[in-house]
Amino acid sequence: MSPELEAIGNSIFDNRIPAGWMKRSYPSLKPLASYIVDFVERLVFFQKWIDNGAPPSFWISGFFFTQSFLTGLKQNYARKYVIAIDELNFDFEVFNEQNKRNPDVAPPDGAYVYGMFLEGCKWDSDINLLQESAPKKLFTNMPYLWFKPGKEAEIVFNHCYTCPIYKTLDRRGVLSTTGHSSNHVCNIELPMQKRHSLKHWAKRGVALVTQLND
Repeated sequence: MSPELEAIGNSIFDNRIPAGWMKRSYPSLKPLASYIVDFVERLVFFQKWIDNGAPPSFWISGFFFTQSFLTGLKQNYARKYVIAIDELNFDFEVFNEQNKRNPDVAPPDGAYVYGMFLEGCKWDSDINLLQESAPKKLFTNMPYLWFKPGKEAEIVFNHCYTCPIYKTLDRRGVLSTTGHSSNHVCNIELPMQKRHSLKHWAKRGVALVTQLND
């Protein structure tokens, strides 16, 4: 038995993801059993996409290279409206009772995404703003989000928190050959109450993650 196989065997016995696997895997801090369940869910997501065509909403947590998906949304918009992709950026809309978005019907542009978790606060669907977390509640589910491409010069964010999206709770990553971080996906703008400042949520370490550790 080679040292590599022995290391893999020891990792499986300890319910840890083998280091040799992680060299070719998406980032994950889950134990091995949960990692396998998550991996199978990703395969099912993409198999349904192959069999039935593009879904009306996308499980953003399931992408290996999330940045390429977001770039693809911009490219589709740029080709459709004949606009230089460098002039585009994303606007964001959170699903709520007022806008009555239907995740089972694809939007005209961009994409509906789901599967993210808020750390450090929660989303209050009654007022459609960031709100303090409930006691002893570390993570909350983020509602569906609409990533809406548009001309950057025409997008205006009013009193929003610039919230980073990470793939895992380990808030660091290695720059890949594409120039993107292996862990940080992008930043989005989330509305907050007038009495709160950006520093208020930054001090609480508020961020979105696409997967938890369990």
